[in-house]
Amino acid sequence: MTDQTEEQTTTIAAGEDSGSNVQQMMQEVDETTKKLDKMTTSFSIWPPTQRTRDAVIKRLLQTLSEKSVLSDRYGTIPADEAAGVARRIEEEAFNAASNIPVSAEDDGIEILQYYSKEISKRMLDTVKSRSASSATSSTLDEKDGATADAAAQDEESSTVETQS
Repeated sequence: MTDQTEEQTTTIAAGEDSGSNVQQMMQEVDETTKKLDKMTTSFSIWPPTQRTRDAVIKRLLQTLSEKSVLSDRYGTIPADEAAGVARRIEEEAFNAASNIPVSAEDDGIEILQYYSKEISKRMLDTVKSRSASSATSSTLDEKDGATADAAAQDEESSTVETQS
């Protein structure tokens, strides 16, 4: 019987140790939580760093001047001209987004989304307007060519009639 009693005593002692360990761990977790609550760590993604803005400009330049889904539909812009256009688009979008009021608990996600949408909108507006203006000028060139062809045909007709 003594073996059984010793075994029970050991089990009870071990149970008490684990209970106090759990209690101690809970206290440590509470203290850590309190420390974290006191820390005023804020995470904000707006405004973007200059490095991020430069990366956006670089990507805009590639999209505007190299083969892309956009260029398949609207054509490309020469690289030297596209560099200035990309800077202008990014700067205008940044300024527009910077004018949006920010709340204290806002981490900037809404502003970043607005910035991104503004860039897309302005890029699309730019390529559409260039495409429309080049289509208009090519249509005018075609009309001028058609007028010149008609004039040449009229001239040939009148030459043929006078020879008869």
